[in-house]
This record gives sequence, structure tokens and C-alpha cells, in this order.
Amino acid sequence: MISNAATSTPDRLTSTVRKTYPNFKVIVLNDDFNTFQHVSDCLIKYIPGMTGDRAWELTNQVHFDGLAVVWVGPQEQAELYHQQLRREGLTMAPLEKA
Repeated sequence: MISNAATSTPDRLTSTVRKTYPNFKVIVLNDDFNTFQHVSDCLIKYIPGMTGDRAWELTNQVHFDGLAVVWVGPQEQAELYHQQLRREGLTMAPLEKA
């Protein structure tokens, strides 16, 4: 038997859940061999948008607090900045999720 009654399906919720990738922190640690000037120069050279004043503030934070978060962002960029700073001799903490 064929029915002429329309069949209906429940409305499906079509929503997109956007998951963002986690950000990572690039952290410079204090040590006994890098000078303030070297740390500051490296931050200016490798961290995008870093100003001289901000680099000096972060360098002081490294010295007096033992560490400073110098950049936060996507993992791939964080890995690059971390590697560049480490190659310059800065003492780096492992990357960590923000």
C-alpha cells in the first residue's frame, strides 16, 4: 500500500563547532652568561613587532624574575622563534601551551 502522506525528517542542527589550535608560549630563562644587551638584541631581531623598549622590559623581567614570556601564538611560529633564540645562545624553557 502506497501512502500519499508526506514523510518528514526531523530538522538537523547544522552548526559548525570551530576548534582553535592552542597557542604556545616562548619563554626565555635567566642564566649567568648572556648579557642584557645580547638578550635584548635577540628579541628585537627574532620576535615580530618587538620594540627596543619592550625588549628591554622583557630582558629585565628575565633577569629579576628568572624568566619572561616573550611571545605567544601558534605552535609552528613558536617553534621557529624558540629555535632562533636558542641558536643565539639564549637559555630557553620548553614550549608550553598557553
